[in-house]
Amino acid sequence: MNERSPLPRTIRLHERDNVLVAVDPLSPGLSLHGLTVRERVPRGHKMATTRIAEGAPVLKFGQIIGFAMRPIEPGEWLHDHNIQVQAFSREYHLAENVEPSSILPLEERATFQGFRRANGKVGTRNYLAILTSVNCSATVARFIAREVERSGLLDDRPQIDGILPLVHGTGCGMDLRGEGSEILKRTQWGYASNPNIAGVLMVGLGCEVFQITRWKELYGIQESESFRTMTIQDVGGTRKTVEAGVAAIADMIPVASKARRETVPASELMLALQCGGSDGYSGITANPALGAAADLLVRHGGTAILSETPEIYGAEHLLIRRAAAPEVGEKLLGRIAWWEDYTARNRGEMNNNPSPGNKAGGLSTILEKSLGAAAKGGTTPLNAVYDYAEPVIAKGLVFMDTPGYDPVSATGQVAGGANLLCFTTGRGSAYGCKPTPSLKLATNSEIYRRMIDDMDINCGDILEGVSIEEKGREIFEAILQVASGRRTKSEELGYGEAEFLPWQIGATM
Repeated sequence: MNERSPLPRTIRLHERDNVLVAVDPLSPGLSLHGLTVRERVPRGHKMATTRIAEGAPVLKFGQIIGFAMRPIEPGEWLHDHNIQVQAFSREYHLAENVEPSSILPLEERATFQGFRRANGKVGTRNYLAILTSVNCSATVARFIAREVERSGLLDDRPQIDGILPLVHGTGCGMDLRGEGSEILKRTQWGYASNPNIAGVLMVGLGCEVFQITRWKELYGIQESESFRTMTIQDVGGTRKTVEAGVAAIADMIPVASKARRETVPASELMLALQCGGSDGYSGITANPALGAAADLLVRHGGTAILSETPEIYGAEHLLIRRAAAPEVGEKLLGRIAWWEDYTARNRGEMNNNPSPGNKAGGLSTILEKSLGAAAKGGTTPLNAVYDYAEPVIAKGLVFMDTPGYDPVSATGQVAGGANLLCFTTGRGSAYGCKPTPSLKLATNSEIYRRMIDDMDINCGDILEGVSIEEKGREIFEAILQVASGRRTKSEELGYGEAEFLPWQIGATM
């Protein structure tokens, strides 16, 4: 006698929902929960539980994720072929009944082993960085880093995590006083002052729009034993600049080598929250688990930075309810309005997201994606909203306005001061973020097993009974261990240099 196979698993996320999420693939003709599956529903995708009239809302997480393009029958597969985004009114309640976060006393806070800098900030890594003012000096920056590594100057210097050339594709052909120029200057200073960097060499060409001398005056930067600048034109060409650059780094190495880890409270952590290669499980497993970890960090006095403005579009009404003050919510709504105008000016639309990979993983609209992405921010009050690459000074949960494109978004967060990053993925993003270590959180067990060399934590076991709270504690403990020096999978693979990507806004001229 054959045993009956167990029914495929499904999840209904909210009592208001008119969809089920397929944890396992659903086959046509299958009967479950009083429904007959009408067509194949891939894993992570959605099935209608009731008849949905044409133009009626489709609900997931108890929120609108789109509208039916035609009448939809119970048991039908729901995706971008029959769901669309259209304008609808949302209830915006600014700072509605927000209770301050409960912060543990200093003596009860978790600790980690970090590098205390002279300005009081704490790093989780100890890098030497070569920054560039313009793409024209990028190759020389890489030559300098290569010569330092080849020379053996970093041999027997275990306190230094490495030499890091951070190059980019802009710095000239731009409006000197434009928004793009301001963002680049802010980003470069943010990296130069990030606590994970012990020493900086800034290399320019000399004639570019981004003038190093003006940048130094703007931020009050002084040349020192841990900060040097030079231009190829002033030094006398490529070979001489490489030699001078290697000599400058050689002078910084003894200074950087003096850094030692010491016990510091978790309140010194500034955690960047990222998701990329999202799927239908992201908003069910890894994102809410990371949100639980962010809540723990906030309770221990730390800071969590939620970002990717186009990927909270459609969930902003939920975030502004948690704004600590009305002006915080108003600033977030202002950034949403900027993005609506920005996409219109560039003949785009906010619903150009999700990507093809996101859709293959079960996400049908930007509204659905955003509701899941916003879960990374946990449940605590939203204390501040920052422009791209602005220095983050508030504690608790904050928001930084960035694109949804992961490398650009994370670059802004690191420039804001993030000394650690957590990155959730369902499709399997390959990513690292030097100088800030990046923990990769898989949304499902299949991608965790398939990409085991890239994934640090499996959140797919939430679908098998592990609670969100338990997984959040696991992530929080991993954050403390990585902050204390444990290498992440992306660090072991060598990721992180090419992912430095400042946001380019405006015309290239």
